[in-house]
Amino acid sequence: MNYVSSETYSLSQAIADDDADELSGFRNQFYIPQHHNSDCIYLTGNSLGLQPKQTEAYIKQELSDWATHGVEAHFRGKHPWYYYHHFCEEVLSELVGARKQEVAAMGSLTNNLHLLLVSFYRPVGRKYKILMEANAFPSDQYAIESQVRFHGYHPDDAIIELAPRPGERFWRTEDILRCIDEHRDELALVLMSGVNYLNGQFFNISEITAQAHQYKILAGFDLAHAIGNIPLQLHDWQADFACWCSYKYLNSGPGGVAGIFVHEKHSNNPSLPRFAGWWGNDESTRFEMKKGFHPQPGAAGWQLSNAPVLHMAAHRASLDLFKQAGINRLRAKSEKMTLVLKQIIDQYNQMATVRLQCITPDAMDERGCQFSLIASERGKEVFDVLTQHGVIADWREPNVIRMAPVPIYNSFMDLYRLKEILFNLAK
Repeated sequence: MNYVSSETYSLSQAIADDDADELSGFRNQFYIPQHHNSDCIYLTGNSLGLQPKQTEAYIKQELSDWATHGVEAHFRGKHPWYYYHHFCEEVLSELVGARKQEVAAMGSLTNNLHLLLVSFYRPVGRKYKILMEANAFPSDQYAIESQVRFHGYHPDDAIIELAPRPGERFWRTEDILRCIDEHRDELALVLMSGVNYLNGQFFNISEITAQAHQYKILAGFDLAHAIGNIPLQLHDWQADFACWCSYKYLNSGPGGVAGIFVHEKHSNNPSLPRFAGWWGNDESTRFEMKKGFHPQPGAAGWQLSNAPVLHMAAHRASLDLFKQAGINRLRAKSEKMTLVLKQIIDQYNQMATVRLQCITPDAMDERGCQFSLIASERGKEVFDVLTQHGVIADWREPNVIRMAPVPIYNSFMDLYRLKEILFNLAK
C-alpha cells in the first residue's frame, strides 16, 4: 500500500484502510479515553499505553486466589505465584528475539539497569569509560553517572556522550561505529537506547554490538521505547544485556513490572558478579533456606525479591494480546500508519504558518511508530489547540511534540481526524 501521494488523506481512504486492517479488532480490547463523549485521538502510547479491558479480570483472579488460598496461592492458585515470572517468558522472548531463559519479567527499569551494570560494567585499567548517546533519557544518565562515581571515576571523564553532527537531529550509524573505534582502548561498555526517547530514532543494535565486540567491549541497551514497538533479535544480534519498562508500548500500567535480557553466553555463568536475592536462587533449593547463592539458570538469576503478582497480572493481560496480534503484523501496520502520518504533517506544513519540523529519521528501518516534531514558533499553542480538540500527544520542553500511532489500538480513522484538526489549524 503506497501512501506517498500529493492527495489529501480522505475519509473514504481511512474507512477502507480500517476495513482492510486485520488487527482492527484489537482496538475494542482497550479502554479509549473520552473527549466530549467521543474517543479521543490517543497518540501517547510511547509514554503510557492504554489499559486492556481484560486487565481487571486478570488482577481479580489473583485477588481471588489470595482470598481463597492465602499463602498457599504460591502453589495452589490458578497461576501459582512461585513460578509467576515464567508465565511472561514466551511472549517477552518473542518480542525481543531471545530464548526463553534469556528474559525475565522483574523489577523496575532503572533498578534493573543498576543490577545489570553491577555485572557488565567492570572497569579495568585504561578501559573504564562508557559510551552513550547524548540526550539519553534522564534516568539512564543518572544511573550511569552514579555507577562511574561508585567506581571512583568522574562522569566528565568516564562518560563519552555522542551527539548528532552539528545541524543534524539524529545519529548516523557510521559515527557511532567510528566513535567506538576511536575509543576502543578506553571503553569498558557501550550503553545505548534501542529507540531514543526524544526523536524516536531506532539505533542499529546489530552493527553497534558487532563493532563493540570487535574490541572486546560489552554492549547493552535500554529498550524502554523499543520493546513492543519494533521487532528485535537480541540473541542473534549478540547483545550482551538489555532492560526495559512495560508501561509504554506494553500497556502494563503505570509503574508496571519491567524486564531484562541477558544473553545466554553470560546468563548461564554463575561466577559472573551480581547482586543476589532470594528469588534469583535456584527454585529447586530456594526453600532449603541455606547459605550460599546458587542462581537460577538464565536471566531469572538476576531477580531479587518475589514477583509483584498484581502488577505481573496486568503485564500478562497485555502480553496475551501481543501473542495474538504478533509483533511482525503490528510492525507492518505501524509502517503504514507512520507513512500516513508523515504525509499529513508534510501537507500541513505546506499550508501552515507555524510549521512542524520532523526530527525523526525518514528511513523506515531507523524509526518505530513515534514521530517527534519541533514547532518553529508558538509550538505550545499548537499543542494546546490539539489538546482542546481531543488529541492526547506529548509535549517535551522546550519545543518538541511527540506523536505515536500505536498499531495495537490506534486506527486509520484516528489519523484522518488528526488531519482534519491540523488542516483547520493551518487555515
